[in-house]
Amino acid sequence: MPTEASHKLIPMTDFVIEYYSNEGYADLQTLTLLKNYANFLRKPLNLGMFVPVDPQGNILKEPKNYASWKSLNHNAVTRNDNAGFEEYTDYQNAEYNCLFEGFTIAYNGYSVVRIVASYDQAVELSFNKNDFMSPAFSDIEALTVFDDIFLTAHALKSIGIKK
Repeated sequence: MPTEASHKLIPMTDFVIEYYSNEGYADLQTLTLLKNYANFLRKPLNLGMFVPVDPQGNILKEPKNYASWKSLNHNAVTRNDNAGFEEYTDYQNAEYNCLFEGFTIAYNGYSVVRIVASYDQAVELSFNKNDFMSPAFSDIEALTVFDDIFLTAHALKSIGIKK
């Protein structure tokens, strides 16, 4: 579920207009942010941007009691020193790498994976299992046709937006 600090994915023109209406001028930091967002929008879409996947792109199953494990203060941050909990840390790292919040697996078939946004069932995407790419949407910018797609903290950090 999107958090209060979530930012929506928006078209580049809206991003520029919105940013300039607040800032009113272009300095080097502003231009860098605009360039970062433009590069972000051009990234080819893949399944790992939405749900946790392994290095080969296969969907990871959430470990048993993962939510309880993650809620412990010492597990709230990404860690690599959890002997005996490798499955949990692998899932946590894969979850951190997701760029969009609130997506769940709706169907995991032989040749296709279908995901939906938990906050809006109308936001539904399919991915081929052979390359984990979407046949309908080539890049992140193509997703701006949807009203509500929320960026994760990792996505915001990669763009250069501070929460």
